Amino acid sequence: MSNFLSRKKPLHLLLADAEESEKSLKRTLTSWSLIALGIGAIIGAGLFVRTAAAAAQNAGPSVTLGFLLAAFGCALAGLCYAELSSSIPISGSAYTYTYATMGEILAWVIGWDLVLEYAVGAATVGIAWSEYLNNFLTQVMGWSAIPYEWCHSPFQTLSDPKTQEVIASGIINLPALFIVSMLSLLLIRGTQESAVVNNLIVIVKVAIVVLIIALGWGYINPANHVPYIPEPTTYIDHQGVSYHFGGLMGILGAAGTVFFAFIGFDAVSTAAQETKNPKRDMPIGILGSLVICTVLYVLFSHVLTGLADVEFFRDPTRGGEASVVAAITEGMPASYSWLSKSVTVAILAGFSSVILVMLLGQSRVFYSMSKDGLLPRVFSDLHPKYKTPYKGNLVILILVGLFAAFVPGDIVGHMTSIGTLFAFMLVCLAVIILRKKEPNLKRQFKTPLVPFIPILGILACGLMIFGLGWQNWARLGGWLAIGMVIYYAYGRRHSKLKDTE
Repeated sequence: MSNFLSRKKPLHLLLADAEESEKSLKRTLTSWSLIALGIGAIIGAGLFVRTAAAAAQNAGPSVTLGFLLAAFGCALAGLCYAELSSSIPISGSAYTYTYATMGEILAWVIGWDLVLEYAVGAATVGIAWSEYLNNFLTQVMGWSAIPYEWCHSPFQTLSDPKTQEVIASGIINLPALFIVSMLSLLLIRGTQESAVVNNLIVIVKVAIVVLIIALGWGYINPANHVPYIPEPTTYIDHQGVSYHFGGLMGILGAAGTVFFAFIGFDAVSTAAQETKNPKRDMPIGILGSLVICTVLYVLFSHVLTGLADVEFFRDPTRGGEASVVAAITEGMPASYSWLSKSVTVAILAGFSSVILVMLLGQSRVFYSMSKDGLLPRVFSDLHPKYKTPYKGNLVILILVGLFAAFVPGDIVGHMTSIGTLFAFMLVCLAVIILRKKEPNLKRQFKTPLVPFIPILGILACGLMIFGLGWQNWARLGGWLAIGMVIYYAYGRRHSKLKDTE
């Protein structure tokens, strides 16, 4: 009988792969390089879209506290990521770490779960790109907006806020499908962002955030921050979805929602092999980028919720979409129209960059799983000319495209957050297991206070999952159930480790 329940990828094989790849890598990154890398990876769709959603659905002005809780959970998980990436510096992210420490089944679970972080995350940003594209067409170019039915999911309707009469119903989100398709085709061709362009986008994104904070601070209406922590109630949005609003549950829900704004910080941990002094620079890079982004996020959300009240962000015809630009228009003088136009252009460029990185990350995870035999070979077949996993990218395009075209942004955003939080919990657990089973393993960086820090990370991420509510727990459970069916039908029978039993 196949002993697939106890299959683990031998650590010496992983380390051999790492040693081979290390020959081509130079240790050139400093702590400041890592901080810049982290800021570039973190600031994106989460800040410009999910902030208003969390304020409207969960916490009102106290969304700032949600950002602090989310950052705390990320910092704990980040320290665990840093240890694992310096101990097992090989592609595959949390999937690879889990395969070596907790076995094949949990590795499959985490690999399948990472689809929520990368593929569904790319769909979430694609939907956000669609929202700001409409704003670009109308406010910047002076053209007509794309009709509602062609830029929204069939599960979305636009209602009159006063009469609740349905004005329009979505059919398909064509702009989101378009941007995902174009960037997927670029990846197949092997096109990569140049360092100069990528750095420019990072500078523009940070500059826009600082500008909104600096210029918008003087136009904060103190009445919009009262009460700062609303009384606990239930909020039902115009689609009929209910949320815990206000109080502790509201803050927890906001933390789970804005957690999306921190996705990408783990990119810092993957650079452990190229860092001059990982023991010193990794914690500085991870915590430094998180601290800077958290300060910007808290100030930004404080300004955003001060420019307009909660009801404004709840109204789909006013601040429900392209919320940052809408709030600037609502709460600041008309003379700042240049700011709203600049924000729109910068956000579109920044979102495109984030989608590309997420699609690339997804292809890497599927590539690793295919190499291990857990997914069909199609995901690791390379293009004869471009040397990219083109077949896998086409499959990913179909998957991401379906989510982007037909699923509402709130749902895919929450699915991304809960999937990533679950992955972070397993990463924290992997550190504890690896410390016990491989105490002599060479570690360029060690997580402090093990097992206290990893356990605290598990609890913090678990609290945010709890705050996202039972609908998202059910979606995560359903997604993992689909994954287990695929594993038992294909993965366990084609696993490369099957031959070693």
